[in-house]
Amino acid sequence: MILIIDFGSQYNQLIARRVREFHVYCQIDPPDIDIDHIKHLNPKGIILSGGPSSIYEKNSPKCDESIFNLGIPVLGICYGMQFMIHTLGGTVKRAQKREYGFAELNVKEQKGLFKGVDQKTKSWMSHGDSTEKLPRGFRITASTKNTKIAATVHGKKNLYGLQFHPEVHHTARGKTMLRNFLFDVCGCKRTWTMKSFAKDSIAQIKQTIENKKVILIHKAVGKNLTCIFVDNGLLRKDEAEKLKKRLKQHLEINIRFVSAKSKFLNALFKVTDPEKKRKIIGKVFMDVFEAEARKIKGADFLAQGTLYPDIIESQSAFGGPTSVIKSHHNVGGLPKNMKLKLVEPLKHLFKDEVRVLGKELGLDETLIWRQPFPGPGLAIRIIGEITKKRLSILRNVDDILLDEIRNVGYYKKLWQSFAVLLPIKSVGVMGDSRTYENIVAIRAVTSKDAMTADWAKLPHKFLGNISNRIINEVVGVNRVVYDISSKPPSTIEWE
Repeated sequence: MILIIDFGSQYNQLIARRVREFHVYCQIDPPDIDIDHIKHLNPKGIILSGGPSSIYEKNSPKCDESIFNLGIPVLGICYGMQFMIHTLGGTVKRAQKREYGFAELNVKEQKGLFKGVDQKTKSWMSHGDSTEKLPRGFRITASTKNTKIAATVHGKKNLYGLQFHPEVHHTARGKTMLRNFLFDVCGCKRTWTMKSFAKDSIAQIKQTIENKKVILIHKAVGKNLTCIFVDNGLLRKDEAEKLKKRLKQHLEINIRFVSAKSKFLNALFKVTDPEKKRKIIGKVFMDVFEAEARKIKGADFLAQGTLYPDIIESQSAFGGPTSVIKSHHNVGGLPKNMKLKLVEPLKHLFKDEVRVLGKELGLDETLIWRQPFPGPGLAIRIIGEITKKRLSILRNVDDILLDEIRNVGYYKKLWQSFAVLLPIKSVGVMGDSRTYENIVAIRAVTSKDAMTADWAKLPHKFLGNISNRIINEVVGVNRVVYDISSKPPSTIEWE
């Protein structure tokens, strides 16, 4: 396994993804991880992530310095490299010219991490500090125009530093560099697969739960499972009924359906702030859920489908200093006095990995390939106040959009495709009469893991067809716009 120490970078999850893509297991832990625990984990290598801090800031994250004396290869990325250089006696200073975005990397040694990498290659930079002086034993292995020490190595101790980010796809040969670290430097083997994950997870769940009842994880506990589906009134058109049919037909599991539309809408009355929406929805959800769970005698465990991106965006992974992007009701939103014990077998997996797992477990294709839908539902796709009328408009728009997306065969090709109802109106003309109605935005993105995403380059004629249908068929809409923002700097959802 590879240990990744979280110094607060939003790219931590990408480092983990890249490692797993090579079928090597990895684990992310905070900087305050105990050195004895690291020894117990016995990793083949350690990766120090980037982060938003400067090494000289008062509360900048630091880990136990003795990791550099364990005889384990260490790769420092961005802030991780600066921490390593500073700790071992080098000098890090504020760069005269900051580097953000693409930079041409001049490779001085085509070996080690740079085996198989061209002498000149694209790298992705994101730093304000740079290494000025290397500690004893280190040498420069790559530079850019603005950064003399863009990569370094201590050959005898197997310590490596990269000022750029090899984990992002913008770095042309980043995967090659990470592969060289994993296999040539650390000596890892390709033993981690979704089949092995499924086998281990099922065994672990069985051992944890034994014969007790669990609310939600059919493969491991069988008849001891009860699922609770809460209809919050914020779902897409006819979605609750469609899901009832699909879940019962394909999974044959015990599901309780609870309608709580009015409770959610009443709680959201005149609320416009997106974070307040999320927190209110999370609280009401748990109130409804717990009330239903109390009706199930002998239930001891609550199983959730929490995914890794939920954890990353809600809080730092495993307690590191990453900043919160947006809260998720299933992460940190559960009541402290909840009597049910929590089981989250998917919390270290990304969405595409879950799809592979679904195939491994034999789930139906229609369930595996459902596009992601946010927990707060349409509430965060209605910018501003949520009302029955606005929900109805958005449902009808969304229904037309997904119908068109499916008809042309784009549904599986797109990571997500949805509509957003904006809090502004525009002047239009219909039947020689002036209109003053709502504007909707169409959002369609391509992605592998939802942590980065690009806007989908859909054909103009196709977008025109969608716009015509929406304006002609949905009363209350007279203008359609298309979102051409990528993530980052935007998020996929608008709120």
